[in-house]
Amino acid sequence: MESLVLQGALTFTAVGLLFLFVAVVVIWQTVEIVDAYEKEALTVFGEYRKLLEPGFNIIPPFVSRTYPFDMRTQTLDVPRQEAITRDNSPVTADAVVYIKVMDAKKAFLEVDDYKKAVSNLAQTTLRAVLGDMELDDTLNKRQEINAKIRTELDEPTDEWGIRVESVEVREVNPSKEVQQAMEQQTSAERRRRAMILEAQGERRSAVETAEGDKQSDIIRAQGEKQSQILEAQGDAISTVLRAKSAEAMGERAIIERGMESLERIGQGESSTFILPQELTSLVGRYGKQLTGSDIQESEGLEGKEFDDDTRKMLGLDDIDEILGEIDQAAEMDIEQLEQEAEQVKTGESGIKSPDEVIDEADEEIDEEALTESETSPDGGLERETETER
Repeated sequence: MESLVLQGALTFTAVGLLFLFVAVVVIWQTVEIVDAYEKEALTVFGEYRKLLEPGFNIIPPFVSRTYPFDMRTQTLDVPRQEAITRDNSPVTADAVVYIKVMDAKKAFLEVDDYKKAVSNLAQTTLRAVLGDMELDDTLNKRQEINAKIRTELDEPTDEWGIRVESVEVREVNPSKEVQQAMEQQTSAERRRRAMILEAQGERRSAVETAEGDKQSDIIRAQGEKQSQILEAQGDAISTVLRAKSAEAMGERAIIERGMESLERIGQGESSTFILPQELTSLVGRYGKQLTGSDIQESEGLEGKEFDDDTRKMLGLDDIDEILGEIDQAAEMDIEQLEQEAEQVKTGESGIKSPDEVIDEADEEIDEEALTESETSPDGGLERETETER
């Protein structure tokens, strides 16, 4: 009896443990926990039912299967591909494709393995894009290659519920022979640029030197021109001053001649003399007045201004005009200054030499004296003088 009771207890315990185990398994199979970055496709007896959202989900036990899909951006490496460019240059290239599952249902139902499918499609597209371009374009236009590959991948991947977010070509390498040729071309181009820069530098240096010489010649010529102008002005002024000095000496010679004439008159026996007005005016400038028959002794000759007749006879007004022209000589160019100076030197400017002034004065005195003596004794200035020594 006791054995039957013990056997029944053991059976009950085993059944209880079995039930508990089955219950745990059922609960385990019924509960599905989905991560926050995933979605899972649920099938029951092989039939698609729905997508399980992140969190706690209840599914039929034992007859259900789930297929997880990562909803984050994923990276696919495109293996290195060999291609022939449009100009028949072999190149190798690899790339990286960034994709994101936008519709897990399509990714589950429309394509077997979306990652493998996108990778294979990217490989063929990369080869096709490189084959449509020339070698230089494949090396320089990376952005264009990326855009073309992405455009080619967008249409088929949209049907799979996949979005290609970006495509980046990592390396494009030509063959070794092409690389060597490119290195030689680059080296030659650098040598050419260096030679051009050197030639440009030498040319610029020559231009700067020539420009400096030009400026120096201009400054030197301006200095020489100014020096010639000043020298010509100095010569003109010096010539005029010498002419004025000579004219003054001529005037003094006239006075001396007049004084000698008076001395000869005084030594004569006649007591009545006819003297020209011009001579008396000249004497009046340097002596005292002749009063009566006596000549008063003067303390010395005083410098006085010539009267109008004397200035006209000696041509002193022309001297003032010449001096006025000299004041304006700074505004004349060098050729005009040289011409004026040459005219003054040759006597063509109207300035009389001392000998000419003396000769003209003597002729005028003789002519006037002769005229006065022939016409009337009262026509001239009569003065009775007695000469006393």
